[in-house]
Amino acid sequence: MRISLPIETQDRKEKFTPAEARHTQAQVPVEVKVPVEEHWLELPHGRMRYLKAGSGPPLILIHGLMGYSFSWRFTIPAVAPHATVYAIDNLGAGLSPACDGMDCSVRATAERVLQFADALGIQDFDLLGTSHGGGVAIIVAAICAERSAGSVAEGGNPTCAPGLQRLILVAPVNPWSPHGRRFAPLVGSSVGSLFIRNTLAHWRALDYLWLRRMFGDGAKIPHDSLAGYRIPVLKNHVLRHASHIVRNWTADLAELESSLPKIRDYPSLLIWGTRDRAVAFHSAESLRRNFRNARLVAFEGVGHLPYEEAPEDFNRALVEFLTAENRNRNVTL
Repeated sequence: MRISLPIETQDRKEKFTPAEARHTQAQVPVEVKVPVEEHWLELPHGRMRYLKAGSGPPLILIHGLMGYSFSWRFTIPAVAPHATVYAIDNLGAGLSPACDGMDCSVRATAERVLQFADALGIQDFDLLGTSHGGGVAIIVAAICAERSAGSVAEGGNPTCAPGLQRLILVAPVNPWSPHGRRFAPLVGSSVGSLFIRNTLAHWRALDYLWLRRMFGDGAKIPHDSLAGYRIPVLKNHVLRHASHIVRNWTADLAELESSLPKIRDYPSLLIWGTRDRAVAFHSAESLRRNFRNARLVAFEGVGHLPYEEAPEDFNRALVEFLTAENRNRNVTL
């Protein structure tokens, strides 16, 4: 049976995929052979690993906390026919080593994303960020808006300023979700950080427990997830890096809140699972209202990682947004 496409709700800007439609068959991504290239880029604070695939307008993917380019293994083949995809491992995450003492604040991480784009000569690009990476994407958008405003102040043309074109946010950290405000200070403390590093790094039995919390339905965890997310723990100091990130959480949330008014004009797509235990789904509508042109796509019963738990639905919503906006862009030209 064919899985139904998301259907419109009463709010024309919101889309919703009912559980009964989505669960009529297993979410098994169709195998598509797409050449994926692994590259490395030297940046001031470390050596960034990234994957590149496809052709078309540039699309940069930013993973979440404890994620890396592996998180997009079901997304890249679906999007590659429509975009040149760059899936980065942020410095300190995935397989990208970082210098000791590197600034792990959300703004510093966003600046490194722009360093990546500048180094590769990527001028006009679309940006997709999830969870903490969604917060990073928000700050990237704010910096691009600041640059554009600076260009206008200097007598330039804002439409000619290079930078972000469209924004896709997948359950991004935001000021309206209470989860991070309660949990991050505990985990980011010296005692909490030491406990997490000494347990998750050595107690393999805990891997499934934290991953299960990211899914609405534990049966939907892909078979390769546990081994895939274990690799950076063994080969990079990702738990230490994650603890440095959460230490900045309160300040980062304040930075995000002050940055949101700057990005309201970007065409945006918000994607959420209704059973998200990491970033509350009820915060999605408040975030959507921040934008002048934003659509919300929600997946019923799905958790924090819709690109892994419901990849076919996720990819359809993403490709629909990218291709529709491309058509509109072509008409304008």
